[in-house]
Amino acid sequence: MARRQPVAGVPASTIPEEMEFLIITGLSGAGKSLATQTLEDLGFFCVDNLPPTLIPKFAEIIQESQGRIRRVALVIDVRGGEFFDALGTALADLEASGIRFQIVFLDASDEILVRRFEETRRKHPLGGSILDGIRTERRRLQPLKEQAHKIIDTSTLTAKELKEELADTFVRTDGRRTLAVTVTTFGYKYGIPLDADLVFDVRFLPNPYYVEALRPLPGNSPEIREFVLRSRQTVEFRQRLLDMLAYLLPQFTAEGKSHLTVAIGCTGGKHRSVVIGEDLAEFLRGAGYAVRVKHRDMRKE
Repeated sequence: MARRQPVAGVPASTIPEEMEFLIITGLSGAGKSLATQTLEDLGFFCVDNLPPTLIPKFAEIIQESQGRIRRVALVIDVRGGEFFDALGTALADLEASGIRFQIVFLDASDEILVRRFEETRRKHPLGGSILDGIRTERRRLQPLKEQAHKIIDTSTLTAKELKEELADTFVRTDGRRTLAVTVTTFGYKYGIPLDADLVFDVRFLPNPYYVEALRPLPGNSPEIREFVLRSRQTVEFRQRLLDMLAYLLPQFTAEGKSHLTVAIGCTGGKHRSVVIGEDLAEFLRGAGYAVRVKHRDMRKE
């Protein structure tokens, strides 16, 4: 992000140093309304469907509050119609003003989004068939998704889990901000998580599935953990993985990234990925990072 510079007409002393400025966006039906309600409960001043052209002016108003408003979340999406296309310019203006912002992008698979629209009997805001609207919206939002600081895949999340994800990300627990890491384990047969920043494939490790006594056990059982971690391949891979992340995470932190999702995948997401994911989370917690673990596919048959 750009370095902090005074905004025209606003003394530098009035710019709140700790202001959190979020842009909430993503696919229609992916959970933006619930996210907004959750952020309001977390103390954010939320504005829904603000025309992008008004974002710089809104930011000036917040700055002029002299710190009375420190946490802001703006929901911006394709409901803004032709105004939505001005979002890129508005965000560039924020950066030029020295305002640090984060883009939180909510996503979900096409199948899940269609199901949600059908269950609520809502029309897609872009009109036409629901699926055509979703695909058109996804294309229009792709450049914004590529800029996102945090992507949340809500395809398999309950409302409670989405609230917990946001709370874990945006609640300060020790008075300071550290890089928050989500370790997600998954099965390649069910697809790569949409919100992954880094993906590691552990399908080359010895597979407990082919040991009849181990096959029905979950990946977080002691027997599976011992089987996976004792192999020569795992010992070498583990050391290389931990060394890599020990180097990468401080670089992400220095660059200003506050959230990182590391995805570990095996064939079904039940054994090897779970063991490596749990081991990685333990290492990262020991290094002082805030860590959340999600085993997406461990309970699937």
